[in-house]
Amino acid sequence: MKPAPFRHHAPTTVDEAVALLAELAPQDGRVLAGGQSLVPTMAFRLARPAHLIDINGIKGLDRVAVENGKLAIGACVRHARFHRPAEEGPLGNLLAMVVRHIAHYPIRTRGTFCGSLANADPASEWCTLAAALDAEMVATSARGTRVIAAKDFFAGIMSTALADDELLAEVRLPLLPAGTRTGFQEFSRRAGDFAIAMALATYRVDGGKIVEPRVAVGGAEPHARRIAEAEQMLVGKAPGADVFAAAAERAADTIDPMEDIHNSAQYRRDLVRAMVRRALEQAAARDFT
Repeated sequence: MKPAPFRHHAPTTVDEAVALLAELAPQDGRVLAGGQSLVPTMAFRLARPAHLIDINGIKGLDRVAVENGKLAIGACVRHARFHRPAEEGPLGNLLAMVVRHIAHYPIRTRGTFCGSLANADPASEWCTLAAALDAEMVATSARGTRVIAAKDFFAGIMSTALADDELLAEVRLPLLPAGTRTGFQEFSRRAGDFAIAMALATYRVDGGKIVEPRVAVGGAEPHARRIAEAEQMLVGKAPGADVFAAAAERAADTIDPMEDIHNSAQYRRDLVRAMVRRALEQAAARDFT
């Protein structure tokens, strides 16, 4: 199939891009970065944007840099950039672990980190990571720039706090302290398929007890989020199978799972229980300093 007719715009600066967005967003103008979600929906004519604002020619949007204790990731950074650690620490290793669950390699060479967050698919691995780490989203428009916390960014299935005229120019992830243990698990019917449920866990062990736990779930609800109730089950406890199982049970009880013709709510709840437990167990075996 072929997309409906549209006009292609190729700005060379961020200012030019957001000026075009201000003008064309009311006419169903859309940003094109990796296009791994947008272009297929256009081919099936499920999406019919009248204008595409292609940001791939803007210098600097492929930047990955450590600044002020955060890893800054520009709007045109491809998934494949994280196959090797983007920084020498637990965060770099976590990104390298998560990225290999995203679709297939050809898609990872074109799709973008920020584009995945802006698309906000419930099954997005990067959305789950962003929720877990309390990422900061830098939204730029002709009206100015604002920073949106991850907890305020995701609004539902493929819905975010971004205004129509805003470009997600950068995402900032806090660096994880030395010694942070990390785990990520997801379940899909086939390798590369959209995940039905996933879980990401990080924590440190201090004096034999768990400190600073983070547990996030994706794929099971309309958007990824941290599960504070599961985190509370971990604080101050010694890492172990019983503690992990109790936290996983609490996560499964807390979520409000989606249901569709392929997966019942109870099935997703059971998967979340298993994914959280496995992510915590995996983290127990990973200690990056």
